[in-house]
Amino acid sequence: MAELNRVRADPGELAAELSRYAQDNGLSRASQRSNYDPYAVDEAIDFLERQPPLKALEHDRRLADAASDHVVAQGRTGEIGHGAPGSLGRRLQGRGVWAGMSGETISYGQRTPRDVIVQLVIDHGVMDRGHRRLIFSKGYSVAGVACGAHVEYGRICVIDFAGAFPR
Repeated sequence: MAELNRVRADPGELAAELSRYAQDNGLSRASQRSNYDPYAVDEAIDFLERQPPLKALEHDRRLADAASDHVVAQGRTGEIGHGAPGSLGRRLQGRGVWAGMSGETISYGQRTPRDVIVQLVIDHGVMDRGHRRLIFSKGYSVAGVACGAHVEYGRICVIDFAGAFPR
């Protein structure tokens, strides 16, 4: 949660970090570590340089519990993805959350919170950069994060987002 809010508050800092690494042999550190497409890294840098700072998201235990439910379910089976249509809404409602606006990002295989956020911001392989758009959406005010073991990728990290909702 801290890393998520750090990049929302200062996107230029991550842009500068990615730019510094992009100068090393023409590749970013992310490209060297995780085989990210250099074009996706450059696109992320351009986006981050233009992105205004956003206020921090408030942590919500119910969202974190819903994210944890997904981590546990996928971690033991090796599945990937968000589940069947409506799955996020059902998980949130199962934890007492009725949000008018909600979203979810999922990262696989990353070891540190920074690596999770870098992967989601670069959003390599996601044509609409949907994870990046969720992280930098002004419409969300709360989030919950859960990470754990995944039999196929080693680690899974789920971030569930919601707009304002009754407490």
